[in-house]
Amino acid sequence: MARVARLAQRIPIVLMAIFIILPMVAVLLYSFATRWTSNILPDGYTFEHWIDGFTDARFAAVLVRTLLLAIACAVLDLILVTPAVYWQKVRNPRIRPFLELAAAIPFAIPFVVIAFGLLALSGRFAPQLQGTLWLLLPAHAAVAFSAGVARLSEAARTCGAGPMTILWRVVLPNIGPGIASGALLAFGASFNEIALVQMLVGNRFETVPLYMLNLLKGSNADFNLLAVMTSVTFLVTLVLSIAVVYVNGGATTQLANTNPGRRETQ
Repeated sequence: MARVARLAQRIPIVLMAIFIILPMVAVLLYSFATRWTSNILPDGYTFEHWIDGFTDARFAAVLVRTLLLAIACAVLDLILVTPAVYWQKVRNPRIRPFLELAAAIPFAIPFVVIAFGLLALSGRFAPQLQGTLWLLLPAHAAVAFSAGVARLSEAARTCGAGPMTILWRVVLPNIGPGIASGALLAFGASFNEIALVQMLVGNRFETVPLYMLNLLKGSNADFNLLAVMTSVTFLVTLVLSIAVVYVNGGATTQLANTNPGRRETQ
């Protein structure tokens, strides 16, 4: 009976895994397919679509542009969030509600509304920024801000007050996993964002999600190439997820190792 109970507990997990993985496998197979008609599997396989994608100037430029934008967004968020969270935890706990409110805004307000607000604000005070990367980057950093605040707020619980020496030698090593997790989540948020890109810059700064949308809407859409780009997106998301899990696992191990007395009392 115990074996049957364990098996029954695993069935929902297996079904959920199939539900998540099966579409990814189908897209990956389609990216290698020569033809896929009435059979359950493709009629043949080829690397031609992958070679055509990475040798296509537009495909490569879109991928590099999106990666650089996501990296810049992650760096900007770290520059903005890390000092604010550290200051809130160590020096001024009263600003915590304001940080949490700023982190909750992207969840409460649709990105379309945020984009309209940025367009209205920039049109009044800095119209030369409209349609440029210099408006898109702060917008991405703003919507990814919540990821950085969440991870760094958790990491800041290990912080202690002290001078700059303690900050660099004690605090930063302790919150390093939180910083890394926040950066990875900000990177992922920027990499997969489309609403702000489409409304703020459009095709003047084509990113991976916008490129995929344009391919899908085209009259002569290359669905195999679309499957290649979708597979690349899956791969980036998978690498980010593994990295976050790995970093968080390292943080857990580090915290356990820094509390030997607690383990001995237990």
